[in-house]
Amino acid sequence: MPFSAKSLDFIFENYMNDSKVWFNDHKEDYKKYVTEPFAEVISGLTETMLAIDSSFVCDPKKISRLYRDARYSKGKSVFRDYVWYTFGRPRSEGGAPLGFYFSISPDGFDYGCGFYSTSSSVMETYRRLILEDNKSFRMALEAYRKQNVFTLYGDLYKRNKYPEESVEKQDWLNRKNIGLSCESKDFELLFSDRLIGKLAEDFKAIAPVYHFYLETENQQK
Repeated sequence: MPFSAKSLDFIFENYMNDSKVWFNDHKEDYKKYVTEPFAEVISGLTETMLAIDSSFVCDPKKISRLYRDARYSKGKSVFRDYVWYTFGRPRSEGGAPLGFYFSISPDGFDYGCGFYSTSSSVMETYRRLILEDNKSFRMALEAYRKQNVFTLYGDLYKRNKYPEESVEKQDWLNRKNIGLSCESKDFELLFSDRLIGKLAEDFKAIAPVYHFYLETENQQK
């Protein structure tokens, strides 16, 4: 069953009520409108994602939790207003923080590929490979050029640290963290059977970017 307006309505109402009692009273709605459609998306993308990286975890039971970890959420609401899933490697294989993600919220949905949290040493290796014109980076750059869905994300340094490089490379080099993201309010697509095919097509298009990030991470080991 695809997502529907009721999926987003549930996430919004749960967030506004911000009550474990309310959530427990509406668990069946959560299952019907959120977890079951998410499971369908994950299952539908499994073949595509394993073709990109055979080590990916594709487990519908591992979608994000709506409620926050109380240890790290003082002063915040109990529940989040978004739900996501990340296709990444198991943590035992260095799975976090690199992967593809898909997320929904009352505002729409977003998806992409990147590092969830990037160490300075990983970013140093990442920049070195770009400056060396590494083959994986060239392939990633070509894949990025060919598509028009995703844009680069990541905080930029206030000062341009690589003025001698091309403007194109500067956009990749001058970021404190890095990834590709697409934010969409195309609710017609979100609520349709076309969603899985669209996500699969777009993820395949930027697979070389993921492989460049993966090479960056592997050089840390």
